Amino acid sequence: MPPHSDIVKVAIEWPGANAQLIEIDQKKPLSSIIREVCDGWSLSGSEQFALRYADGPQLYITEQSRSEMKNGTILRLAISPARAARQLLDRIQSHGIDARLEALKELAKLSADPTFATEFINMEGIGTLARLVESGTHFGEMLAFTLTAFLELMDHGIVSWDLISLSFIKQIAGYVNQPMVDVSILQRSLAILESMVLNSHSLYHRVAQDITVGQLIGHLSNQEIQTYAIALINALFLKAPEDRRQEEHNNPLDQRLTEMASTLAQKHLRSIILNHVIRGNRPIKAEMAHQLYVLQVLTFNLLEERMMTKMDPSDQAQRDIIFELRRIAFDGENDPSGTEKRKAMYTKDYKMLGFTNHVNPAMDFTQTPPGMLALDNMLYLAKLHQDTYIRIVLENSSREDKHECPFGRCAIELTRMLCEILQVGELPNEGCNDYHPMFFTHDRAWEEFFCVCIQLLNKTWKEMRATAEDFNKVMQVVREQITRALAMKPSSLDHLKGKLRGLSYSEILRLRQSERMSQDDFQSPPIIELRERIQPEILELIKQQRLNRLCEGSCFRKLGNRRRQEKFWFCRLSLNHKVLHYGDLDESPQGEVPLELLTDKIPVSDIKSVVTGKDCPHMKEKSALKQNKEVLELAFSVLYDPDENLNFVAPNKYEYCVWTDGLCALLGREMGSDLTHSDLDTLISMEMKLRLLDLENIAIPEAPPPVPKEPSTYNFTYNYG
Repeated sequence: MPPHSDIVKVAIEWPGANAQLIEIDQKKPLSSIIREVCDGWSLSGSEQFALRYADGPQLYITEQSRSEMKNGTILRLAISPARAARQLLDRIQSHGIDARLEALKELAKLSADPTFATEFINMEGIGTLARLVESGTHFGEMLAFTLTAFLELMDHGIVSWDLISLSFIKQIAGYVNQPMVDVSILQRSLAILESMVLNSHSLYHRVAQDITVGQLIGHLSNQEIQTYAIALINALFLKAPEDRRQEEHNNPLDQRLTEMASTLAQKHLRSIILNHVIRGNRPIKAEMAHQLYVLQVLTFNLLEERMMTKMDPSDQAQRDIIFELRRIAFDGENDPSGTEKRKAMYTKDYKMLGFTNHVNPAMDFTQTPPGMLALDNMLYLAKLHQDTYIRIVLENSSREDKHECPFGRCAIELTRMLCEILQVGELPNEGCNDYHPMFFTHDRAWEEFFCVCIQLLNKTWKEMRATAEDFNKVMQVVREQITRALAMKPSSLDHLKGKLRGLSYSEILRLRQSERMSQDDFQSPPIIELRERIQPEILELIKQQRLNRLCEGSCFRKLGNRRRQEKFWFCRLSLNHKVLHYGDLDESPQGEVPLELLTDKIPVSDIKSVVTGKDCPHMKEKSALKQNKEVLELAFSVLYDPDENLNFVAPNKYEYCVWTDGLCALLGREMGSDLTHSDLDTLISMEMKLRLLDLENIAIPEAPPPVPKEPSTYNFTYNYG
């Protein structure tokens, strides 16, 4: 008796007869099993029969596929694939319309079966179907079933698409171009054209001669066929020769798809996709999401040529772009006449623009990626968002505290980063549906995305109080901010800006710590107990850092009713922590200010409290109502006897947290800023890891160097990044 694993118990049906329940020996030839089944129903000519699944695709069972049968499977005895192919081939060529329609309907269903398809193709069945289409005599359901069968047969890859005739292509293209065609015929026609383009280089050129963007746009408003239309656009775009993709035309709706430079960027096509597909009244299914992803990738891949193009320092036209960046930022109309003076001034300006090579900034664009794409982005920002560009450049070029953000270097590195994040130059991944709706909301989505991100970078740089040595750390934080925002799938660029506003540097620190501490290893009772035990000493460490920072002091702006006349003042804590010294300055100081220059002082013992925000006296004044929200969030005041106050507006959030925490520590009160909570979580996590590693006698890896925040002499330095 054969082993149990070789026996499959199945039911086999035959029209008009009771089903047979049999045990199939998988080691027995399939032809012998079919003969026994036929004998059970007294059917002669067993070689004319075969077994098919009764459910699902109802595929034929072959010696190669029989191992997939499971216990309890329901099978059906049917005529063999060769016999079925011959009968259907004869019936679809009959003169009776009803008989032909039924035959084509059955053929469309059976053509998905590779066994049947092989037999039908061997009988020149594809040629017969092609001639039926070319004749132009089939319409409606009959034509739809014919096209379905043709596509199913060709998809098996048994016959080369190169054998398809030109007249067949023109006929299929004609269905796409006709204004009133049945939806089912349009779906199959678009699918056939897509397969032609993807599977044959020669057919790509033929199809592209008959199909234009404008003709396909008309189909995007129909939800039944829009997926097929976008799939065809993607196929033609994907197979377009590189030199034809980049060409531009006066009328984009009449351009051939072989010459499609920026399909998605064309406003009419983009708006149709946005309004009728992405924002349509139907949910986007997986196949449509994939096609949108493919279109997004192919569109961004148009940037690859510029991304991989090095700047030629001897090309005057390219150098003129850099001159234009300088002119917009610094108004170069008043250039000195002398060559040497002009050269010296240019070098100074290029340094303020943040280029690495001050003498010849063209050399900054010789690395690929991002190549010339970075210069394109910078010029777009300078021309289309001129106020933003000038503000970023000037506010950093005027700083002399080593915290300036180098615009040129940042723009180049940001462009390279965005190319990596969006995988510019890489082919679409099969099965990936990761499209971003916001890239379909603007004609220049890439450039606008860059403009949003360069402002984010400048903001994060200031929040981190970074210096040139922190450049890579800042870029890592910015990458995380961008990728986290993109993961939220913002629906528009404005929505993206809102997401990024919520992902400030302090929020990134919080998220990092939250994710680290959410790991199971940090939730066990022993770890929680260790955390509680070391928390007091960590808090004391943070307290000492804050007090040391106050001893170094900080410079603040003295805001009056007329901002043009604002002055600076400096405040620092005495080394014995008993007196706050402060005084006015004519300009922002470089380094530490001696106590002798600070003529005013407040004994710490006289301080009653520290208030923040709208509770500050200088924020309650009438003129303060005109201050923006940012100023309100940076304001704090020291209230001291007798009913006096010292009012502050911190230069940034970091200084605000350090000073408010330090003053609270000075008064013996709880430090409660976001920075303290973040520092506490991070330092406790680090300390626990060190202690656990020490207990396990594991070598401790070298920690990354901390981000320097200020020139410092205090005992504790910590990487707030």
